[in-house]
Amino acid sequence: MLKWLWLSALVFLLDQITKQLAEHYLVLHQPLPVVPGFNLMLAYNPGAAFSFLHDAGGWQRWFFTVLALGISAGIVWWMRRLPASERWMAVALALILGGALGNVWDRIVMGHVVDFIQIYYRQWTYPAFNIADSAITVGAVMLIIDSLFFRREPQAEKKN
Repeated sequence: MLKWLWLSALVFLLDQITKQLAEHYLVLHQPLPVVPGFNLMLAYNPGAAFSFLHDAGGWQRWFFTVLALGISAGIVWWMRRLPASERWMAVALALILGGALGNVWDRIVMGHVVDFIQIYYRQWTYPAFNIADSAITVGAVMLIIDSLFFRREPQAEKKN
């Protein structure tokens, strides 16, 4: 199922292009209203999700980079072992892989992840995120749906 790596590459490319556009056209921490409930706003995240460990002193950059690269290698291994009938799973893993690599690239090159999408309702504001984060979230939801609703026949153990 490695044929689905094109989707990972597409997510990575769209993520990097949109981040470059955000850095070029947006001003740091100044929301640009698009429609009610949705802004574009440039933000830098040196931590993990929701800025977890953003102020940890720098070691988190390499920790999250190594963690994401290890998980990415595991995803490629998992995809390689998937039977051809597991398209849903392959798409989910490809989305997660593309998103993880998009954010890893930012960490390696810039030392932080570029975020630029902001949603809000009245006084409540969700932390800024990006295309990579969106792809990871969609892929994770697909994995949850897969585990809850798709039935698989147990595979017979291979005898040597």
